[in-house]
Amino acid sequence: MELSEKLKNLPLKPGCYLFKDKEGTVIYVGKAILLRNRVRSYFQKSRPHDARLQLLVKKIVDVEVIVVDSEIEALILENNLIKDRKPRFNVDLKDDKSYPFIRITKEDFPQVFVTRKIIRDGSSYFGPYTDVKNLRSTLKTLQNIFPVRSCKYDLSPQVLKRGSVKLCLDYYINKCKGPCQLKFSKEEYGNVIGKVRRFLKGKTDELVKEIKNEMESLSDNLEFEEAARTRDKLLALETYRNNQKMVQSDYRDRDVIVVKKEDNDACAVLVKIRDGKILGRIHKYLKNTEWFDEATLLNSFINDYYISTEDLPQDILVLHEIESQKTIEDFLSESGHRKVSFIFPQIGEKKKLIDLCLKNAAYLLQELKLQKLKAKDYVPHSVKALQRDLRLEKAPRRIECFDISNIQGTDPVASMVCFVDGKPKKSEYRKFNIRIKSTPDDFAMMREAVERRYSRLKREEKDFPDLIILDGGKGQLSSAYAILKKLSIENQPIIGLAKRLEEVFFPGVSDAQMLPRTSSSLKLIQQLRDEAHRFAITAHRKRRKKRTLTSELDKIDGIGENRRNFLLNTFGSVKKIKEASLEMLVSRGKLPQKTAQNVFEFFKKNTHLS
Repeated sequence: MELSEKLKNLPLKPGCYLFKDKEGTVIYVGKAILLRNRVRSYFQKSRPHDARLQLLVKKIVDVEVIVVDSEIEALILENNLIKDRKPRFNVDLKDDKSYPFIRITKEDFPQVFVTRKIIRDGSSYFGPYTDVKNLRSTLKTLQNIFPVRSCKYDLSPQVLKRGSVKLCLDYYINKCKGPCQLKFSKEEYGNVIGKVRRFLKGKTDELVKEIKNEMESLSDNLEFEEAARTRDKLLALETYRNNQKMVQSDYRDRDVIVVKKEDNDACAVLVKIRDGKILGRIHKYLKNTEWFDEATLLNSFINDYYISTEDLPQDILVLHEIESQKTIEDFLSESGHRKVSFIFPQIGEKKKLIDLCLKNAAYLLQELKLQKLKAKDYVPHSVKALQRDLRLEKAPRRIECFDISNIQGTDPVASMVCFVDGKPKKSEYRKFNIRIKSTPDDFAMMREAVERRYSRLKREEKDFPDLIILDGGKGQLSSAYAILKKLSIENQPIIGLAKRLEEVFFPGVSDAQMLPRTSSSLKLIQQLRDEAHRFAITAHRKRRKKRTLTSELDKIDGIGENRRNFLLNTFGSVKKIKEASLEMLVSRGKLPQKTAQNVFEFFKKNTHLS
C-alpha cells in the first residue's frame, strides 16, 4: 500500500508509529494519543519544519503503527522500541547494561548481589550505579548489617525438605541465619529483605531507630552477646548514613535531573535525595544529539529512566517542561503507590540543587571530551619506546608479526599476529597453509606468506601496518623485502628478528642493531614474537594431526578418497570412526560388509590412534 493511502487510514487511537526508509530500516519511533493526527502532521506543508524534520520526512517511504489502549502503554512501548531498533533520528541513550545494579531475586529466600544483566522474572533492581565506589560501599554495608545468604543454591520447598544443602561458614560466623536448614523461616527472612529494600531506597533514619530499639530490647532481656552484634550493625549503618550529605530539612524524597549539551555531546545527571540526604548520582551520556535541544533530551532521559526503575521519589526537580507530563506523573504515581510530581524551581534551595546538577553535568562532559582526546591521541609508552629505538618516523601503533612452523618442511604453516597500541587484536590474526611443494625453505615460505597478506591488502585498498616484524634473520628479511618491492609497496617499515632477541635487522643494512635490554620496546617485541610463535605452532599441530589421522584411513583396504571423505563427513572425525561399531560402519558409513570389517579390525589393532 502506498504511503499516502496508509496516512488516510490511520486509526484515531493511541499508539506508536515507526517511520521507515527505502531499505525498510526504522529511522524514527514516536508515540501519539491520536495516531492519525500525529503522523499526518509530519507531512503537512503548512507546518514549519526544522532541518532535522525536513531530512527525516524526505527519507520516509513507509510507516508502521502499533495501537495500544492508553497513552501510558504508548510511552512504555516507545521506550522499548527505541532501545530495540536504535533509530537514527531518535536520541541514543547509552544502554543500562553497561552499569551495575543490585538485584534482589524473586524466591522464597531471595539472593542479593550485583549484576549488569536485567532479567524480567519478577526480581527487583536498584540502580544503576555509575559510581562503582559507591556501589561497593553500599553492598559492603548491606552485608555487614543484614543476614542475607551469599550462596546461590536453589532453596525451593522440595530442596529444603530433602535437606541436601548444608550449613556453610557464614552461618557459624553469624553472617547468615541458616535458611537452607530452616533455622530461619521464610517470614523472618522476608522481614530482612524488606529492610534491605528500605536501605537501598535510602530510608536509613528509619532503620537506625529500629535497630537501636532492637538492641535495647535484647539488652533488657539479658541477651548481651546478640545485643553486641546488633550494636556493631548499628555503628555500621550510622557510619554509612553520616557519610551522606544533608541538603534538605524537609526530609522529602526527591530526584533532581538536568541535561547539559555541548556540540554533539550531551550528559544527563540525576541526583537522588532520600530523607533529605544525597543518596547518589547517576549519569548517562547521550549520543546522536545534534538535532535536539536540552528539553527534548531531558524528556528522552526521563522516559528511559523511570520506566525501568523501582525507586521512585515524591518530587522530580527539572528545568524544562515535560512532554506528556500528566501521563508520566500518573504512571509514576501508580507504580510508586504515592503521588509523584514534577517541579520547576526558579529560585531558592531547590534551584541550588538544579545548579549543583548542572555543575556535575558540565564536569562530566569535560571528562568525556578528555577521554575522547586521550583515546585518539594516546600512544602507550612501549610503542613510543619502539619508535625511538628503531628510529621510526611514525609510532608503530599497528604491528604485524610473522613466524613459520614446520617439521622438515612438512605441514608448513605461517602465522601473522596483530598488535594495536601494544595489545593483541585477535580478530586480525591470520594463518597461511603454505602451498609451495619444494624442500624445506624458510625463505620461500616467508615470501609466500608476506606476498599473500599484502597483495590482498593492496587489492582491497586497506591500510598497511605501521611496522612489519619477521621472526628470522637477514635471509627472511631480504625475501620479504623483495616481495614488497615486487608489489610496489614503498616506504613500509619492516625488520627481522635475529636469534638473539635484542638484535634486529633492517633492509639493506648488514649489521644487526642492538635494542636496550632495559627498554620496554624489547618487551613488546618479545610479546609479539612469542605470540606469533604460539599461534604458528598451534596451527601447525592441527594441520599435522588432521593429515596424520586422515592418512591412516588410506592404509585400510577398500577405503579410497571418496569413501574416506564420506566417512569423515558422516562421523565428524577419525576418532568417532574408530569408536563406531561394525553395524554403524555398514548402516551410517554405507560400507560393504567386508570393507567395514577391514575398518573395524584396523582400529581394533591400532588402539593407540586417537
